[in-house]
Amino acid sequence: MVSYFYIAGTIIFTVYGQLIMKWRMNGIAALPEPTIEKIVFLIKLVFDPYIFSGFVAAFIASLFWMAAMTKFEISNAYPIIVGGLAVLTSIFAIFFLKESFTLIKIIALLLIVSGVYLLSNNS
Repeated sequence: MVSYFYIAGTIIFTVYGQLIMKWRMNGIAALPEPTIEKIVFLIKLVFDPYIFSGFVAAFIASLFWMAAMTKFEISNAYPIIVGGLAVLTSIFAIFFLKESFTLIKIIALLLIVSGVYLLSNNS
């Protein structure tokens, strides 16, 4: 059971990182065109506390992923990770970022969950 804790940690920290970065980027101006200005803009973003926390979350997710790889075959773990990321990121994006909620999204997420179920029970 502890093995699934590693997968859950990977999912939770990855979802947090993606959502916090998107939330923060929604409140920031568009990427400038000139190359030098782009570089300066991106460097400033890295030091934004929220965006930096997203990078930290990605690093922690990587540690959980490495731990999960010691317990699972990648062909079993990866579909669970991808399915969990798709479902949780979509749900949280709909509620917290006010992204669109459509029938197509619901059907697509159900197909992903069905695929993950079939993959995890077919090994």
